[in-house]
Amino acid sequence: MPSPYRSLPGLPSLLAAGLVGVLALGGGWWLGQRQSATQASADPKRTLLTKEATRLRLRLDADEAGPADRQRLLELLVALDRKGEAISLLEPMADREPERWSLRLVLAELRRDQGDRSGAERELRQILNLRPTQVEALQLLSLLNLEQGRAAAAEARVKAAYGMATKSDVRPEALGIGLLLAELQLKRNQGATAAATYLQLANVFPQDQRPLLGLAMLRHDQGDAKGAQEALAQARLRTANPDKPDTRLDKLAASWGLEPLRSPSAAAKIPTAPASEPLRQSP
Repeated sequence: MPSPYRSLPGLPSLLAAGLVGVLALGGGWWLGQRQSATQASADPKRTLLTKEATRLRLRLDADEAGPADRQRLLELLVALDRKGEAISLLEPMADREPERWSLRLVLAELRRDQGDRSGAERELRQILNLRPTQVEALQLLSLLNLEQGRAAAAEARVKAAYGMATKSDVRPEALGIGLLLAELQLKRNQGATAAATYLQLANVFPQDQRPLLGLAMLRHDQGDAKGAQEALAQARLRTANPDKPDTRLDKLAASWGLEPLRSPSAAAKIPTAPASEPLRQSP
């Protein structure tokens, strides 16, 4: 099943923190760096960037480089598409500062980009051993699992993380984990289970539009135009200013051939699931 999130141009801000789904997992930090690399390749100032990288490398070799120098050198190496050197620089940085999980996440992305899936997975497991509910690490590890045909394992891991994030007090990261779980369920052709997950998230996070947007896109992909419109109408009620029309949602409805969301009346027709209801188990 294709990702339902491809049909939502113009709403990137609403789809942040997980809703973009696993097809774009490597695209957050890494996409930005790839764009920088492309720009650097075409930029006449590339020579200057290379000279700066060489200067910083000499400082590093002379043991004169500080943290800011190392960070800048890393950025330059990635922008210049010298990823092998970036990995060599990043490895000791990540080992020295294990609390900075983002360094190891970048290292995992670099390893995956270089074709080292096992190395990337090793880095991600180090993050998750210390932070089992770290969303970005779960996203990238899920992508690696999908690439290797291990969708069931990915779903099981994310479901366990969701359980941890909602066991007592609901943690903020539970939303991103739940959205990732729904995407994985869709990848496994479990549309009804994914819909139940979106409904539960909508109840647990009553101020957030994203679960309802995910539900709307799922229903649209299933050919349920009425259900999609109802979900969009309820999502509209969750705007920062309910009295001000959200033209982005109207444009989305129009792109699907639905009527503009001029009335919130359809929102009341959406069923709800108790927040305490457990997510349905995968077959």
